[in-house]
Amino acid sequence: MAPPPTALLGISPNHLSRYTTSWLLPPLPLGCLRFLLSLYAFVTTFTILGTDTPLSARQSFSYFTVLTYWGLAFYFLFSGLHTLSYARSGTSWLQRWPRPLQAFHAIFYSTVVTFPFLVTIVFWAVLYRGPWFPKAVDAWSNISQHALNSLFALVEIVLPATLPPAPFHLLFLALLLALYLALAYITYATQGFYVYSFLNPAHGGGRLAGYIIGILVAECIIFGLVWGVIWVRVWLTERILGLEAKTTCRAAKKSATTGVEDITGRAPARESEDVEMGKLQQ
Repeated sequence: MAPPPTALLGISPNHLSRYTTSWLLPPLPLGCLRFLLSLYAFVTTFTILGTDTPLSARQSFSYFTVLTYWGLAFYFLFSGLHTLSYARSGTSWLQRWPRPLQAFHAIFYSTVVTFPFLVTIVFWAVLYRGPWFPKAVDAWSNISQHALNSLFALVEIVLPATLPPAPFHLLFLALLLALYLALAYITYATQGFYVYSFLNPAHGGGRLAGYIIGILVAECIIFGLVWGVIWVRVWLTERILGLEAKTTCRAAKKSATTGVEDITGRAPARESEDVEMGKLQQ
């Protein structure tokens, strides 16, 4: 029997509550940490915009690095709100959102835990040629956008109780990369510059195709590695160490009085989660 669409998109009840819980931190500190990371990303972004020329500030929205950093800032903002709403009531806003928005959040999570690594690899392996940035603000902004971005992604891989992202998400990630490629060439057509020099076909069509295919393959490899690391984290923390997701008193009371949810705000059937984890281990 084909799996339901909610399972394909990673928005089944066993998935949703895990976005707002952690095996290590209670919901309130987790939400505060996410807000702190969001604040840092927004401060960095607006500082860069404020120190750039008006032209450079406008052109920055054509760069994949900048777009993914905006994505980090907004993801941590909304995930912080979801987490604090769960800490307050035992049920997050995410769990009450319409299915399409829940699916968007799940895919958003997949971009946050994969795209930053792609940005870091491409920048330091392909684009950066040195010397080191003479101005402190330039060094700080580049470290923030091309190094700390991957650290932020690692936080979302390690700390939450999330399950591995749905493999179906890889199609959406590839689509987003294709849409960005279109944006890069629209930028050249309308503003007359290539956001990344390797996108210039004057350097050779074969070389251009190699870069495009290479980036797509790199994203697939990153997705697979992230999937594996999250699987190991779930297996280690829940199966080996027996660490349940930290919950709230309200969620625990709901579980005790109604039987509708377990202590993590999830569906009560522990068997269903055992079956799901069994499938992951196969």
